[in-house]
Amino acid sequence: MKSRLSSKGQITVPVEVRNELGLMTGTEIEFLVRDVLPEAVHVAQAADVFLERGAFDATQARRYLTACRAAGLELRLHGDQFTESGAIPLAIELGARSVDHLEATGEEGAAVLAESEVTGVLLPASALFLGRPMPPGRALVDAGAAIALATDFNPGSAFCESLPLVCSLAATQLELAPEEALSACTVNAAHVLDRADRKGRIAAGHDADVVLVAADDWRHLAYHLGGPVVHTVIAGGEIAWKRSA
Repeated sequence: MKSRLSSKGQITVPVEVRNELGLMTGTEIEFLVRDVLPEAVHVAQAADVFLERGAFDATQARRYLTACRAAGLELRLHGDQFTESGAIPLAIELGARSVDHLEATGEEGAAVLAESEVTGVLLPASALFLGRPMPPGRALVDAGAAIALATDFNPGSAFCESLPLVCSLAATQLELAPEEALSACTVNAAHVLDRADRKGRIAAGHDADVVLVAADDWRHLAYHLGGPVVHTVIAGGEIAWKRSA
């Protein structure tokens, strides 16, 4: 599927969708709400929209997310990757669980996010891949904002599935302490996914999903940049993968 690529590199609405359906700017939102959403609610748990210059603006994003919320989906946004275009205020207004990227978020945006229940999901691998400034992790934490970490694994801007690498970038580039990075990619990430009641920590009543690190110190998760730090993966109490050597 060929998609339109903006001058900044973000992929927006596929070209064949516009051409075959005759969609114009703004009209594609109604297509999504009318034709796609009724089917998507049967397989999806959350809806996400990229609010950014060259993608969807705040008016379009609000229309789409409001409809998704009415259909019973959790809400998330990607925004503030290149410009502050209203992603954080909209996420707060609509009660989204998270707003991802935040590379362009300034002091005011950080302060507003800190006063809300919305989690900022930081994606340092994407910033590295695109040669962009890193998200202001230290500033967000110091302002009191809740943060999570993720790979943003996708073929366009972050072809990276390594969460240990993201933890290393969080410590070395975002100025997070190892324990902050660990919390951000475990319990805080579980909260974003609405799974904090059974994932994200080792506790009674939680799913027995555990990653064992091949190191004498847990802080190697953030310290060993790009290294093979995972020794064993336990899923549901059973060994799902174990390093051979």
